[in-house]
Amino acid sequence: MSASGSTLTAEKSRAFPAIAWATLIVGILDISSAFILSYPKGVGPIRVLQGVAAGLVGRESAIKGGLAMAGLGLAIHFFIACVVATVFYGASRKLVFLTQHPVISGLLYGVVIYGFMYWIVMPLAYPIVHPSASRDVTAVCVHMFLIGLPIALIVRRYSRPQPSTLNPQPPR
Repeated sequence: MSASGSTLTAEKSRAFPAIAWATLIVGILDISSAFILSYPKGVGPIRVLQGVAAGLVGRESAIKGGLAMAGLGLAIHFFIACVVATVFYGASRKLVFLTQHPVISGLLYGVVIYGFMYWIVMPLAYPIVHPSASRDVTAVCVHMFLIGLPIALIVRRYSRPQPSTLNPQPPR
């Protein structure tokens, strides 16, 4: 195998765990924050997850669908977490400053994700929901510290050269 081939293989072998761990951790942090922030309003976890599904199937169908729609909402939530983790990982392969400065890039990526979700996705999925200052400040902080920053730190962790790739042993 050529040196560039082994580099490509090592890169691919680090892509999956980086994206998988980022998806899992960010998905858990984000949905946990949604549960915690919704609880004082009297909205339970099942209704939160149905609300996620409502963006795809509509509010009435999501509520009538019970636990199945909550499951769909959870699947959609983790799919979105996977997409944002994959986008950051892919961008970090071309823009090395993303892994060289993970705190700054992660916080900024969180703001970008917030902007996309709250100014493009949410108005399309939920046209009756209107922005409020307190909701937006909280959402920006959640996206910065519980989504963007963990993704950047995890991708940085898997972007460092592994000891076996620093001094490869010749095949026997």
